[in-house]
Amino acid sequence: MDDANSPDVNRRLLGMVSQDFVKVADQLKEASYQIRKRGFSENPIFVAVQKELELGLLLIGKQELENEWAYRASFLDEFVQRELIGTEAVEMFRENYKNPDEFCCLFVIQGDFAGFVFIPFPED
Repeated sequence: MDDANSPDVNRRLLGMVSQDFVKVADQLKEASYQIRKRGFSENPIFVAVQKELELGLLLIGKQELENEWAYRASFLDEFVQRELIGTEAVEMFRENYKNPDEFCCLFVIQGDFAGFVFIPFPED
């Protein structure tokens, strides 16, 4: 668990998606707001993938906004149901979850590598 949350891993994940994220940030911020406003979850998670994946709902397809990654909307409950987050780790996840008005929670998947990263939304 410690290795998965190391600064080196987080920098690697940020490097993979940061240029792409700028293109989709406004849409993800609005989706995060709507997920919370409508009561679906206080912990929206956006899955960033380059290949097809059945996790969450497709929000932004590849190349839709000249982006290289597809973004799928999900939330904590789905990650627990699919056993991607163990029930014993839910409280720790919530404690580490950053303010969704300021940060986007991305679950980045590339090949066999996957991990969470919180990336700040660009300032308006």
